[in-house]
Formats: sequence, structure tokens, C-alpha cells
Amino acid sequence: MVEATRLGGKVRALRRRHGLTQARMAERLQISPSYLNLIEHDKRPLTAAVLIRLMQVFDLDPSEFSADGDARMVQDLMEVFGDALFEDLAPSNHEIRELVSRLPTLGNAILRVYRAYAGVRDQHPPLPQDGRLPSDEVTAFVQRHQNYFPSLESAAAAISDTFEPDREWEGMVRAMAAHGVKVQITQAGDFGGAVRHFDPQRRRLSLSEVLPPRSRAFHLAVQLGLVAASDQLDELSSDPGCTTEDSRRLLRVVLAGYFAGAVLMPYQRFLTTARQTGYDIELLGHRFRTSFEQVCHRLCSLYSPEASGIPFHFTKIDTAGNISKQFSVSGLRFARFGGACPRWNVAKAFLQPNVLRIQVSAMPDGERYFTIAKTMARRYGGFGAPETVYAVGVGCRLEHASELVYARGMDLAHVDDITVPIGTTCRLCERRDCDQRAFPSVHHPLRLDENVRGVGFYASTTRD
Repeated sequence: MVEATRLGGKVRALRRRHGLTQARMAERLQISPSYLNLIEHDKRPLTAAVLIRLMQVFDLDPSEFSADGDARMVQDLMEVFGDALFEDLAPSNHEIRELVSRLPTLGNAILRVYRAYAGVRDQHPPLPQDGRLPSDEVTAFVQRHQNYFPSLESAAAAISDTFEPDREWEGMVRAMAAHGVKVQITQAGDFGGAVRHFDPQRRRLSLSEVLPPRSRAFHLAVQLGLVAASDQLDELSSDPGCTTEDSRRLLRVVLAGYFAGAVLMPYQRFLTTARQTGYDIELLGHRFRTSFEQVCHRLCSLYSPEASGIPFHFTKIDTAGNISKQFSVSGLRFARFGGACPRWNVAKAFLQPNVLRIQVSAMPDGERYFTIAKTMARRYGGFGAPETVYAVGVGCRLEHASELVYARGMDLAHVDDITVPIGTTCRLCERRDCDQRAFPSVHHPLRLDENVRGVGFYASTTRD
């Protein structure tokens, strides 16, 4: 929860959003108008009792008053003001935090305007009313739920519990048959080259022969989720945070993938095995007959209050540094408008294809992370079919690294010599001596001396 003395702006914004006077809002909260006035001006703390009353009366999402929500807005605004458009006007970190704390509605307004502007500038198709793409809304939804969905876990367990040992494929085929669906393997090129095609009228699921066995099982599990857990998917995708039909469709597909992971890697058995093996991704893949990426996804969904795994972050990037998938419970922040840090091992994984890379890294705020990354190659088809190469990585705070097989033999108490300084993205990174900086930082004025060159074009050679 955010610091009590910094919630006044949020309370005031909430009151104005609902068109209430202080007297009227105080009446609904069962406190005096004078006390509400003091809260709004940060002269009195927002007690737990009043906060709970706020949540009940206004049906609020707890994240609206969470430190995580504030941190995300600060991060987003820093990225916005890192745009060249604001090169001579960039506010300081302190000013941005003050804005988020005291005028959150204004902060949201700035984000909305900038997203709309960026959409027009980059010639995107028409955006939703708040300027976010469907992928942005789905990412925000998953992050808000900490990538854990009990209803899908229960639905998946009801099916996987019926499987005979090492007979998942046959069990899923039977489950599809119970819903009147026949599963068949088709030749490459059928259905326009689709690797998975479901005909709802004929109740027939076709999986392409070009899918390797692990991918074939995963796609079968995805379609099983769309059929058997349709009610749960409908309920989750009706979230008001998904404002367009495209967002809701995308969310259903993403959640069906979550269901597939839960079917193939049942929660409790997978968590127990992960702990026993030291979260060995490749060994877990062999045990559950799933891919490296599928295991990484599943490791980032083990957040049941009753039995939780390590708080991981997950990312997937392409060779250009674009982040196509991201999720974080570890506390690591991802760039929304820029690419990944080139010093990060997920980016450097492309230098050694198919080699698992381990890195201890430090963010500018001093927080350290332990990250595992590896490139993946995907090709559907025979000779001449195009190949897609990307990198995936999972990581956690350094304090959890001792639980990982990848840290065995490392002296985690003394890692200064191997710690790599990284940042979120160049414009937001405060580091001044980076030889891989692609853009100047918004945190420091650009001071170029034509007669002096540092380790990089934008690397500073002086101190303020």
C-alpha cells in the first residue's frame, strides 16, 4: 500500500470523478467533512478503516490505491517525457512523482493524450478511446491479476485429474470427444496453412502435421480450453478494462493459453517438481513434455495464496529488441514505449543462439535480479519454410536465486564483479557511462563537446 500521507490526491480525484462535494462524500464514508478535507490535503492519514469503506462504497479495484499502480504510472510518464517532443521540457523524477501522488487524474490524462498522439504519429489504425491497443489492455489485465486465475486452474484440474500417467494426449482427445469434437492431424497447407483450425459446425479440430509433438499437445489443450472452459473465459474477458471486441478476443486466446499450461502442467504437481529440481526449466520440460517457453510461462503463474512459487518476471523479445510478451511479479519494470536494454542477457542471447545465458543484473535503483535467457527458433513446414528466432527469459530478485539450480556454486553474497548494470530503456536510464546508449537520458541534460568523445556518443564525460 502506498504511503498514507500521499493518498490525498487520489481521494480528491475520486470524489471529483463522482461529482461529489466534500460534505456528500464524507457522509457516504461516515466521517466528518473536516476530516475528509484534511485527508485530501495530506494532513491526516487515510486509515485502513476509511480505505476499506472507500473500496466498498465506490466499488474500487484495490490496485487504484496500490504502490504498484503508482509506480506503473510514474514509469509510463517517464517514458512519455522521454519522447523527443519534450526534449527541452522534461520534468524531474521528483516532479513526476509529485504529479502522480497529488494529481493522478491529470497524470492519466497526459498518458491518454500521448497514446493517442503516438498512435496518429506512427500511423496506427484507430485506437480505443483511451489510446491503448488491445495488447496493452490484455497485458494490463494479466498484470493486474498477477497472472493467476483460480477459475481456470480449477477447470484445468477437473480435466487433467482424469488423465492416466503419461497419457495426456489421449486424455485430451477423450475430453474433446465428450464435447462432440473430433481431433485429426492434417497435411501442411490445409486450411490455408493454419497450424490449428477448429470448425464449430462440424465439431472438428484439425492440427497441422508441421507442429512438433509438444506444440501439437499445447494447441490441442488451447482448443480444449476454448471449448470446455468457455464460461470461465467469457466471464474473465468481460472485464471492463477490455474496452473493445478485439481486446476481449485477444484476452480469450491468451487465457486459453493459460488454461493449456494448467492442463499440461497441473499446478500442485508442477510446483512441487519445480521446487525439487531447483526450477530447472529444461528438466521440467522433459518431465511434463512441454517446451522451454511453455515451462517459462507456467513458472510465472504459480501465485496461489495457498502455495506460491518464486515471484518471477517473464519477457519475450525479437531480434530488433521489441518486447512482444512481458509480465512481472519480481518488481522489474518493462519499457512500454521503447525497446529492451541491450545489456540485458535476454537481448544478448542472440549472440549465442540456443545457449542458456545466466546474468546477475542491477537496475539504476540498486535492485538486483537473477535472470535466465535463451533463444528459440520456430519453423512450421519443410525445406525452405521461414524460421522465426526470438529470445525468452525469466528472472527473479537476487534474494530468491539460491532456490534455482542455475545459481548453484555461485557466491550470491559477493556478486559485484559479475553484476551487469542495466536499465529499463535508454531514455529512462540514469546511467551516464553506458557505451551502448542509443538515446540521451531524460534524467540528465545533453551536454556535447565537439572536442571530447566518451565511451559512447551520448555517454557523459563530465559530472553535474
